[in-house]
Amino acid sequence: MTEARPQLVDPEALARHRRRARPEAARFLHDAARDELDERLIDVNRSFTTPALVTPFPDLWDDFLPDAPRVAPDETLALEPGAHDLVVHAMALHWSEDPLGQIIQCTRALQPDGLFLAVCLGGTTLTELRASLAQAEAELTGGISPRVAPMAEIRDLGALLQRAGLALPVADSLALTATYSGLPALARDLRAMGETNALAARLRHPTPKTLFARAGAHYAQSFPAEENRIRTTFELVFLTGWRPHESQPKPLRPGSAAHRLADALGVTEFDETGADAQKATDEVDQR
Repeated sequence: MTEARPQLVDPEALARHRRRARPEAARFLHDAARDELDERLIDVNRSFTTPALVTPFPDLWDDFLPDAPRVAPDETLALEPGAHDLVVHAMALHWSEDPLGQIIQCTRALQPDGLFLAVCLGGTTLTELRASLAQAEAELTGGISPRVAPMAEIRDLGALLQRAGLALPVADSLALTATYSGLPALARDLRAMGETNALAARLRHPTPKTLFARAGAHYAQSFPAEENRIRTTFELVFLTGWRPHESQPKPLRPGSAAHRLADALGVTEFDETGADAQKATDEVDQR
């Protein structure tokens, strides 16, 4: 019998952090995500009449798709199958226990030729914080505990689009750099965003202040910014895919090309028998 996969996220802690968040005080990530999604929708050049928006912070997205219902990123999404021509999943996939399941549910909620868009934090987010905390904890305790969520790499997130059955999948990312006066200021922003540690395997006892002091010192030394500040990386990953429809472009069948690549490149094409290879060798010997 297959063993159950260990739980990654503590849903109660995540919900508590989101309730206590003050995202309007640190909304720059959501603003950047919304601006990029707006650009993508402009490039699509299509009018959407039945959109839906999945987000844990609907107030931050009140001016984005204003007529779309707001859906919480629960394990089971409150989306009706085939009801929408556009589903946007905004700033929540990186905390999902089952991101593939979330994308599949969004796909099922789309009409044929409907568009799925998602934005979430990617794997290079908070790399500086992760490294500084790990170094400080290893020095003080000889070990490392889970303190920063392991966010997925863009290639892994992009692969989920195909696994969910979406056509024309595209994954791209935007790297943002913010600077802070120090580690306490960064921690305040993460609390305001609702992005603090909600891992199921996190330590459940208070962390000594000496750990954060040492981590702050390592951070300032290894990742300095101008004017005695520290720099922090945030990566926004954008996912795009379409519910399949017969009108969409199809890849050519193997062998259906009108022109041979070897002719275009001006090179000899070798077949499996080696006949062309032998011919080329004979020509060289004759010279």
